[in-house]
Amino acid sequence: MTARLRSPWMLLLPSLVLMAALFGWPLVQGVLAAFGNGHGFTLDNWHRLFGDPYFLKALRNTLLLLVIVVPIQLVLAVGMALLLQARPGFAGGHFYLWCLPLAISELAAGLVWLSIFGNRGYLNSLLVWLGLSHDGVQWLSYQHTGTMLLAIVLAEIWRATSLVFVIVVAGVQLIPRDYDEAAQVFGAGLWQRLRHVTLPLLGPSLQAALILRTILALQAFAVAQALTGRDFPLLVGETYQWYSNLQNPAVASCVSLVVLVISLGTAVLYLRTVRQPEGAR
Repeated sequence: MTARLRSPWMLLLPSLVLMAALFGWPLVQGVLAAFGNGHGFTLDNWHRLFGDPYFLKALRNTLLLLVIVVPIQLVLAVGMALLLQARPGFAGGHFYLWCLPLAISELAAGLVWLSIFGNRGYLNSLLVWLGLSHDGVQWLSYQHTGTMLLAIVLAEIWRATSLVFVIVVAGVQLIPRDYDEAAQVFGAGLWQRLRHVTLPLLGPSLQAALILRTILALQAFAVAQALTGRDFPLLVGETYQWYSNLQNPAVASCVSLVVLVISLGTAVLYLRTVRQPEGAR
């Protein structure tokens, strides 16, 4: 290999070594732990995982959270970014107000919403004061899966929509106004411009926002833990349970690999379906 061909690889080498140390080696260790028992290859860890009644519930709840939360956050973020592009009064204030939840940790956000949905929370107090309920509603009871899901969805939307919003705003800023103005000249309406001009040109930003938000949604744990404990299990919460409480790192590695497979699958889906028009590159 000539010196000219070696130079790019030499520049990339420190990053490749760092990535291998931070991600590659832990991944290899996780796979070995999931498919081994200290004596060789085994599927016992997977049999134990699939035999656990909490796992399928956690898988269902996590996928349900993804399907509900991510599209809603994407629509809200795009709408907020387009509103900000219209330069309303106090546009800077709007931006900082919408980004405020980014400064709040997951656990703190969960506790905020617990004060709303708790048995003696603000929502029940309001319902009793209005005479709509005598003792309030058990929003977070294990018997009410729907209301538990509603509480977690609202908390996640409130807490993390700003992350998608920041990425989409950056993408909107890069779209030349000439495209939108040309579409208006040819008589395109608001929805036509949004569908055929803005959203296609936002493809790279939407890809990044969807991939990042999906990965973070798969890691949702503290909000659900603060609101429902283990009554509404999620995959990352089950990883914690197996590793810390049940002292079984092998099965915890199995759950982690399930999360990894879902993350990779959704990333490939986004990369294939959300694309920028060829002529706009």
